[in-house]
Amino acid sequence: MTAFLPDPARNPELFDGVLLRRAMAYVVDCAIIVLIALGVMIVGLIAGIVTLGVGWLALPVVVPVAILAYYAATLGSPMRATVGMRAMDIVLTPARGRPLDGWMILVHPLLFWLTVWISWPFSILFALFTPRRQMLHDLIVGTLMLRRSPMEQHWRTLGDASPS
Repeated sequence: MTAFLPDPARNPELFDGVLLRRAMAYVVDCAIIVLIALGVMIVGLIAGIVTLGVGWLALPVVVPVAILAYYAATLGSPMRATVGMRAMDIVLTPARGRPLDGWMILVHPLLFWLTVWISWPFSILFALFTPRRQMLHDLIVGTLMLRRSPMEQHWRTLGDASPS
Protein backbone atom coordinates (compact mmCIF):
# COMPACT_ATOMS: atom_id res chain seq x y z
CA MET A 1 0.00 0.00 0.00
CA THR A 2 2.78 2.48 0.83
CA ALA A 3 4.38 2.04 -2.60
CA PHE A 4 1.54 4.10 -4.12
CA LEU A 5 1.82 6.93 -1.61
CA PRO A 6 4.11 9.95 -1.83
CA ASP A 7 7.02 9.84 0.58
CA PRO A 8 7.17 12.80 2.98
CA ALA A 9 10.97 12.58 3.02
CA ARG A 10 11.26 12.78 -0.78
CA ASN A 11 8.33 15.18 -1.38
CA PRO A 12 8.06 17.38 1.72
CA GLU A 13 6.33 20.16 -0.24
CA LEU A 14 3.24 17.94 -0.59
CA PHE A 15 2.89 17.74 3.19
CA ASP A 16 4.07 21.25 4.15
CA GLY A 17 1.69 22.57 6.81
CA VAL A 18 -1.08 20.11 5.96
CA LEU A 19 -2.34 19.82 9.54
CA LEU A 20 -2.60 23.57 10.05
CA ARG A 21 -4.23 23.92 6.65
CA ARG A 22 -6.72 21.19 7.55
CA ALA A 23 -7.61 23.00 10.76
CA MET A 24 -8.19 26.26 8.92
CA ALA A 25 -10.23 24.47 6.23
CA TYR A 26 -12.30 22.93 9.03
CA VAL A 27 -13.13 26.40 10.38
CA VAL A 28 -14.16 27.66 6.94
CA ASP A 29 -16.24 24.55 6.26
CA CYS A 30 -17.91 24.76 9.67
CA ALA A 31 -19.02 28.32 8.87
CA ILE A 32 -20.46 27.14 5.55
CA ILE A 33 -22.18 24.19 7.22
CA VAL A 34 -23.76 26.51 9.79
CA LEU A 35 -25.08 28.68 6.96
CA ILE A 36 -26.46 25.62 5.15
CA ALA A 37 -28.09 24.35 8.34
CA LEU A 38 -29.59 27.77 9.09
CA GLY A 39 -30.97 28.04 5.55
CA VAL A 40 -32.52 24.58 5.71
CA MET A 41 -33.96 25.31 9.16
CA ILE A 42 -35.52 28.58 8.00
CA VAL A 43 -37.15 26.75 5.08
CA GLY A 44 -38.19 24.00 7.52
CA LEU A 45 -39.65 26.58 9.90
CA ILE A 46 -41.75 28.06 7.12
CA ALA A 47 -42.75 24.58 5.90
CA GLY A 48 -43.69 23.65 9.47
CA ILE A 49 -45.94 26.68 9.80
CA VAL A 50 -47.60 26.00 6.43
CA THR A 51 -48.12 22.30 7.22
CA LEU A 52 -49.23 22.92 10.82
CA GLY A 53 -46.11 21.37 12.33
CA VAL A 54 -45.72 18.31 10.10
CA GLY A 55 -42.79 19.90 8.19
CA TRP A 56 -40.81 20.21 11.41
CA LEU A 57 -40.66 16.43 11.70
CA ALA A 58 -38.46 16.31 8.60
CA LEU A 59 -35.79 18.68 9.98
CA PRO A 60 -33.76 16.03 11.87
CA VAL A 61 -33.37 14.17 8.58
CA VAL A 62 -33.17 17.05 6.10
CA VAL A 63 -30.41 19.03 7.88
CA PRO A 64 -27.87 16.14 7.95
CA VAL A 65 -28.78 15.24 4.35
CA ALA A 66 -28.12 18.85 3.28
CA ILE A 67 -24.73 18.78 5.01
CA LEU A 68 -23.85 15.46 3.36
CA ALA A 69 -24.94 16.95 0.02
CA TYR A 70 -22.41 19.76 0.58
CA TYR A 71 -19.64 17.20 1.07
CA ALA A 72 -20.81 15.09 -1.88
CA ALA A 73 -20.95 18.10 -4.19
CA THR A 74 -17.54 19.42 -3.18
CA LEU A 75 -15.49 16.27 -2.51
CA GLY A 76 -17.16 14.55 -5.46
CA SER A 77 -16.22 17.35 -7.83
CA PRO A 78 -13.09 17.19 -10.00
CA MET A 79 -11.41 19.50 -7.45
CA ARG A 80 -11.83 16.79 -4.71
CA ALA A 81 -11.96 19.49 -2.05
CA THR A 82 -14.50 21.39 0.01
CA VAL A 83 -14.57 25.17 -0.17
CA GLY A 84 -12.36 25.39 2.92
CA MET A 85 -9.93 22.85 1.53
CA ARG A 86 -9.69 24.78 -1.75
CA ALA A 87 -9.01 27.99 0.17
CA MET A 88 -6.21 26.27 2.09
CA ASP A 89 -4.70 24.59 -1.02
CA ILE A 90 -5.29 20.97 0.03
CA VAL A 91 -6.93 18.10 -1.81
CA LEU A 92 -8.37 14.71 -0.82
CA THR A 93 -6.47 11.89 -2.54
CA PRO A 94 -7.09 8.15 -2.45
CA ALA A 95 -4.30 6.25 -0.72
CA ARG A 96 -5.12 2.72 -1.80
CA GLY A 97 -4.56 3.02 -5.53
CA ARG A 98 -8.28 3.30 -6.35
CA PRO A 99 -10.22 6.35 -7.47
CA LEU A 100 -12.45 8.28 -5.11
CA ASP A 101 -15.90 6.77 -5.48
CA GLY A 102 -19.28 7.86 -4.15
CA TRP A 103 -19.14 5.72 -1.03
CA MET A 104 -15.68 6.91 -0.07
CA ILE A 105 -16.80 10.52 -0.55
CA LEU A 106 -19.78 9.98 1.78
CA VAL A 107 -18.01 7.80 4.36
CA HIS A 108 -15.00 10.15 4.72
CA PRO A 109 -16.94 13.09 6.25
CA LEU A 110 -19.15 10.77 8.31
CA LEU A 111 -16.11 9.11 9.88
CA PHE A 112 -14.43 12.49 10.27
CA TRP A 113 -17.33 13.88 12.30
CA LEU A 114 -17.68 10.63 14.27
CA THR A 115 -14.00 10.52 15.23
CA VAL A 116 -13.98 14.25 16.02
CA TRP A 117 -17.03 13.96 18.26
CA ILE A 118 -15.86 10.84 20.05
CA SER A 119 -12.14 11.44 20.49
CA TRP A 120 -10.81 14.56 18.82
CA PRO A 121 -7.58 14.67 20.88
CA PHE A 122 -6.75 11.09 19.89
CA SER A 123 -7.47 11.80 16.22
CA ILE A 124 -5.24 14.89 16.22
CA LEU A 125 -2.45 13.11 18.11
CA PHE A 126 -2.73 10.26 15.65
CA ALA A 127 -2.09 12.71 12.79
CA LEU A 128 0.94 14.17 14.55
CA PHE A 129 2.65 10.78 14.66
CA THR A 130 1.84 9.36 11.22
CA PRO A 131 4.46 10.14 8.56
CA ARG A 132 1.87 11.41 6.05
CA ARG A 133 -0.12 13.35 8.67
CA GLN A 134 -3.16 11.12 8.19
CA MET A 135 -5.90 11.29 10.77
CA LEU A 136 -7.71 8.20 12.02
CA HIS A 137 -10.58 8.51 9.54
CA ASP A 138 -8.11 8.93 6.65
CA LEU A 139 -6.48 5.62 7.50
CA ILE A 140 -9.83 3.84 7.84
CA VAL A 141 -11.23 5.15 4.54
CA GLY A 142 -7.91 5.05 2.69
CA THR A 143 -7.43 8.72 1.87
CA LEU A 144 -4.68 11.27 2.16
CA MET A 145 -4.61 15.07 2.27
CA LEU A 146 -1.96 16.73 0.14
CA ARG A 147 -1.08 20.25 -0.93
CA ARG A 148 -2.71 20.91 -4.30
CA SER A 149 -0.30 23.43 -5.88
CA PRO A 150 2.90 21.33 -5.46
CA MET A 151 1.00 18.29 -6.74
CA GLU A 152 -0.19 20.16 -9.85
CA GLN A 153 3.32 21.51 -10.43
CA HIS A 154 4.66 17.95 -10.27
CA TRP A 155 2.04 16.82 -12.81
CA ARG A 156 2.99 19.68 -15.15
CA THR A 157 6.69 18.77 -15.00
CA LEU A 158 5.83 15.16 -15.77
CA GLY A 159 3.83 16.33 -18.77
CA ASP A 160 6.74 18.47 -20.02
CA ALA A 161 9.23 15.61 -19.62
CA SER A 162 7.18 13.16 -21.67
CA PRO A 163 8.60 12.29 -25.10
CA SER A 164 6.95 14.05 -28.05
